[in-house]
Amino acid sequence: GSLLMPPALGAQAPMTAGMPASPGGHSASRAVLAPASPAPSSPVPVPVSHVQSPRGSPGSMPLPSPPQSPSVAASPLMGTRPPPSPKRSGSGETGSTIAPCGDDQMDEDMVALCRKIDTDGSGTISELELLAAVRAHPDVAAILLPGKAETIGDEQATFDIVDELFGAISGGKQRLRYGQLIGHIKRQGSKTMSGPSSELRRLYLQIDGDGDGSVSKLELYEAVRRSDEVARIVLHGKSCVAASDEETFDEVRTTFEAIAGGKKRFEFTDFEAYFRHEAGVGGPAGVPRVDRASKRVFIIGPGFGRQMNPRQSQLIEESGYQVHWCWENLPNPETPNFDVRPYLDQIRRELADFQPDVVCCASKGGAYIASLWLNKLWCGPTLLINAHPCCGRIPDEMPVVLCQGSNDEVYPTPRSRLEEILRTGNPDKCFLYYTANSGLLPTGHYTRYGDQHNMASLQTHGCLTRLIDGLLSPEGPELHMVRTWRDRLTDSRLESEAWLGYSPESLRRHWVSRGRDEHKLHDVPRNSEEFARIHAVFKAQPKEPPAYALKPPEEWERVQVLNVQRIENAPILDGCSMPYYNSLARAIEDQEVAFEPGVHTSWAFHGADANAIDSIVNNVVAGFQPLASGTRGASLWGSGTYFARDARYVADGGFCGQPAIDGTRRMLACLLMSGIPCLGDPQHKGVLPFRKKPHRYNSSVDCLASPEIYITQQSGAAHAAYLITFR
Repeated sequence: GSLLMPPALGAQAPMTAGMPASPGGHSASRAVLAPASPAPSSPVPVPVSHVQSPRGSPGSMPLPSPPQSPSVAASPLMGTRPPPSPKRSGSGETGSTIAPCGDDQMDEDMVALCRKIDTDGSGTISELELLAAVRAHPDVAAILLPGKAETIGDEQATFDIVDELFGAISGGKQRLRYGQLIGHIKRQGSKTMSGPSSELRRLYLQIDGDGDGSVSKLELYEAVRRSDEVARIVLHGKSCVAASDEETFDEVRTTFEAIAGGKKRFEFTDFEAYFRHEAGVGGPAGVPRVDRASKRVFIIGPGFGRQMNPRQSQLIEESGYQVHWCWENLPNPETPNFDVRPYLDQIRRELADFQPDVVCCASKGGAYIASLWLNKLWCGPTLLINAHPCCGRIPDEMPVVLCQGSNDEVYPTPRSRLEEILRTGNPDKCFLYYTANSGLLPTGHYTRYGDQHNMASLQTHGCLTRLIDGLLSPEGPELHMVRTWRDRLTDSRLESEAWLGYSPESLRRHWVSRGRDEHKLHDVPRNSEEFARIHAVFKAQPKEPPAYALKPPEEWERVQVLNVQRIENAPILDGCSMPYYNSLARAIEDQEVAFEPGVHTSWAFHGADANAIDSIVNNVVAGFQPLASGTRGASLWGSGTYFARDARYVADGGFCGQPAIDGTRRMLACLLMSGIPCLGDPQHKGVLPFRKKPHRYNSSVDCLASPEIYITQQSGAAHAAYLITFR
């Protein structure tokens, strides 16, 4: 059905829902809206040809015979957690981008190192144990304190270094988990584990004048004055020749503080992390695409809608997988307490023959997958469409995607219950693909509708096959889905975004001032590459039609960018945006996920009237203030500051306030530190659900398949980088 734009919301930044007006009580004009149509109905049935698939490869291990057990209805998975079972070798094994915490899955050498440190055998490491191990074992000291072997004889110096190291890894906790220490070692890139960038190492050796393995502020300043190559790296492309000593020292001090993070000296690991993450130029490296031709998808036919919902089936069959339908002689378990036991042997035989990488089921077919889980006949990646009442718990370490719509008329299940089910599994391997109604507009209409039992959204944006790919991806389904949000954008936009940079610090390399002057806005020359890049991102339209009812695309093509001004506000960048960015990176990596600028950060747009823009640009404490009290508009996806992926949405939705006398309007281009988002909810009041305790989701969006609206709950989560004047 047709979808609507939210109205312009009066606030300090009018794209803030559930938020206050700025001190001046600014407001923006509202878009003219039409009522949304009802959610789409089921497609008309058409016949679909059966796809033949090759049998299991020779030597494949057969699946065990099903043990005698009660029917699924009599013994649902609600109350018992079956013990872990072996998965088929080489069939869709998934995991996080950093080794999981289980000892049996970690690198044996690293686990042995942890056990050597963990003298009381508790499975965790105290600061005293770490200190004793560094003093007693040279190999431990070499790995954890590279370049500082000469300090081991000095008890006070050793204690200070270990104390600082322990605090940085533990985040203030009393003991370290093995996974935390191993994650630190991997990121450290010591030569015993993984080699760092040779180019960064070469530059670091130039800076480390006394060769003691660490760099002071004075050493960094002297290296900048001594080497133009170092200066251009540290000063973000600038040379120190034309600058005064005072200006150069101020620039060096800012960079030093960003690298050192409050320490008096920094080491190579800090230097490498800064220029890998904080530089954020060039975009994410990405992960290998799933080779669909080599992957086998096993579909349990009853409930999947092969005839009643043929397009859903066709999407899988046409995507290049090897597909097998388990269909013949399997009844649709329509009745309550339906006993599936007589049919398990048939499914077991077909699983053994086909040796699938993924099993898919939907609707009432969930009764079969629940029984397969319960009897340990399948423990590999599973796509479950609709939350069948029998599926109340996810078996240990199993990759599962659960798809559900808020308007499911067959199995209505509250979001809180779905999240409870997902928490029984591994958050790096499980993902809830959920669609929901937005909050209500003042007119009483929704801007988006959640799916019904027949989940129409799976047939858009390549969603269904992306979810299957996510189950097969080494990074897990949730992170794979977030990564593939980039695929909704054109290559030219992504190229321009990468040129601009994906971290707050990368923006500084374009600055022409120190950012501490009263004047924060600086014109970007129209004939410069910087102007062309901003223009490209501003004018870009997504590959797929937007979800909201905007003006015709031809009208957007006629919009002209008249001026681009760079916002150079050092107090905000250094005191608000960069600290949040660094904290976000640490929080994501503490969840054993690799932080990637361009995946966990993105570019978006924000509309506001003249007074609100002035406040955002010039405030030296917090540009965006998402959690202040008061509201003048509907909370469509929860409280926070709202940003649009596409500039066209901001302009066509009337979020830029009243045009000036000459007809011009203004809009902010912002760098978002979105992290790992969840689906928004009108009931979110600034605190988002947990992803992996103690870590919560970092932002929220309007859609998990292809988000067009982002909502941030922290002032540092968005940095206003450019002010664009257009007509």
